[in-house]
Amino acid sequence: MINNIIDELEWRGAINQQTDAEGLRKLTSEKSISLYCGVDPTGDSMHIGHLIPFMMLKRFQLAGHRPVILIGGATGTIGDPSGRQTERTLQTLDQVQNNVDALTAQMKKLFLNEGETGLRMVNNFDWTHNVTILDFLRDYGKNFSVNTMLAKDIVASRLDSGISFTEFSYQILQSMDFHHLFVNEDVQLQIGGADQWGNITSGLDLIRKKEGSEAKAFGLTIPLMLKADGTKFGKTAGGAIWLDPNKTTPFEFYQFWANQDDRDVIRYLKFFTFLSKDEIDQLEVKVQTEPHKREAQRVLAEEMTKFVHSEEALNQAKKITEALFSGDIKSLTADEIEQGFKDMPTFQASKETKNIVDWLVDVGIEPSKRQAREDIQNGAITLNSERVTDVNMDVTVDNSFDGRFIIIRKGKKNYSLVKLL
Repeated sequence: MINNIIDELEWRGAINQQTDAEGLRKLTSEKSISLYCGVDPTGDSMHIGHLIPFMMLKRFQLAGHRPVILIGGATGTIGDPSGRQTERTLQTLDQVQNNVDALTAQMKKLFLNEGETGLRMVNNFDWTHNVTILDFLRDYGKNFSVNTMLAKDIVASRLDSGISFTEFSYQILQSMDFHHLFVNEDVQLQIGGADQWGNITSGLDLIRKKEGSEAKAFGLTIPLMLKADGTKFGKTAGGAIWLDPNKTTPFEFYQFWANQDDRDVIRYLKFFTFLSKDEIDQLEVKVQTEPHKREAQRVLAEEMTKFVHSEEALNQAKKITEALFSGDIKSLTADEIEQGFKDMPTFQASKETKNIVDWLVDVGIEPSKRQAREDIQNGAITLNSERVTDVNMDVTVDNSFDGRFIIIRKGKKNYSLVKLL
């Protein structure tokens, strides 16, 4: 039986470090607290790696606590040095604001359900843009020891390659955030990734120096997520898995989760879904006894696609998956074809009517007319899942999906997407 939010996070393997484990457990057992997690607008979409601490923030909300999401309109103009060995390229203020707007909309879609009021969103630009350089040095800089700042992992790791004063100052800005939210929003806890430990503890130090040693504030970090093979979670050969459907389609998103290793899937169910302990325990048994059914992976893919995108997007992703598995793609729409065949070899053709043999060669799918005739006569060519056996057949726009795409399969598995110009 899980009674406390800290107990739940421990069962889910979601706690890396705490500044005062006993004190935080006691505090969260006694009352509802406010807590925050931040993200910098370095791009116009989060990827799934960014999502991890915010899933924990949502768990606090479901347990009756009051989450605050901070979008770093100010810190985003500087750039967090953690995890990097080189200086970031600074973005223009317009770029940062565009990213702030995009991330704010993304956060609202994910975490602020219609009619829900238990979540607050803030932007640290609001309380930092009027701070003068003298205010910064007198009110904040005086509270930071350079010796202590140099010892923080995120700074120490950069000393050999070099770090600018701008990025060196990042931990002061983030500390100002924690202090501001502690004083003005009653925030007592900051959570973040494992690489944020130094920034979080700097914020706690600032709070105690300015508000007194008895000020009750806490920090908690989430473990670094690695796959069973030791590689970084969330990265694929095609790059990051984005939450923006224009960067990673719902079908690609669904497939990412459906293809997880048996060794990782239960851990991901604990981290990323809101399934109960009993539900996850049952799926763990099925991984051990019926791994070939991949039921845990299917549930993970369904839960995540529905959460990040929608029930409609999930149904569409499942429809595309089934069509590709069966080879019967005739029921798909042009938009679904575009999603499902995004990474297939792609060719272009005009909409003019042309003999199938000539068309296959002109498009580039077949190397010669002789080879095209041979493959057609051998039944090796299918057009939109219909086998082609007549070398005199004409390809017309009527053979396409909404005048946009034609799918050619050569042999059993070699699909090609042909875009009609």
